[in-house]
Amino acid sequence: MIRIVLVDDQELVRAGLRALAESDGDIAVVGEAADGRAGVSRVRELRPDVVLMDIRMPRLDGLAATREIVADPALTGTRVLVLTTFDEDEHVFEAVRSGAAGYLLKDVAPAELRRAVRVVAAGDALLDPAVTATVLRAVAAAPAPRAGGDDRLAALTDREREVLLQLGRGLTNDEIAAELYLSPATARTYVSRLLAKLGARDRAALVILAYETGLVRAP
Repeated sequence: MIRIVLVDDQELVRAGLRALAESDGDIAVVGEAADGRAGVSRVRELRPDVVLMDIRMPRLDGLAATREIVADPALTGTRVLVLTTFDEDEHVFEAVRSGAAGYLLKDVAPAELRRAVRVVAAGDALLDPAVTATVLRAVAAAPAPRAGGDDRLAALTDREREVLLQLGRGLTNDEIAAELYLSPATARTYVSRLLAKLGARDRAALVILAYETGLVRAP
């Protein structure tokens, strides 16, 4: 059972999300909060697998709440999935930079919402296809990487760079294994090693780093 907490300032939205999330029987809403500050408290109390987080809320917005959750060593097993009506570039990019493992718009189909919860709970990153391009535009607009490469990649082996490159392209572990002629278990090991070496919380952070360092170029 995947345990989730809903953080949204609209009671009607929370009720709808609860009904949609729990309809298949493998996801349970264990708590709710109407603002970011209360949301952080509930997450610390309940330690869910996934948090569905709105962005614009009173007291503490969703981005700041996400940063607090990500920074808490006691919540390393909790993933944040941002779910919002706002698709402006700065919100999408900042959500991922804040440590969110996924970003979806609220008009997502019910089945896709449940799939997103499962994907994020499993440790993978997820961005709504409708907003992925805005993340890439934000990365592309950032200052160009320094000549000679980025120091953050200096400790990586050639194979680790290859795996990070495929991560940046959006490939899953199984797809990376097929692309680089590895076993799925070996691909997972490389991803875990990259997370540790680069100090990244999750795959979303690795994807952003791949673009920021120039290893992958935004189209």
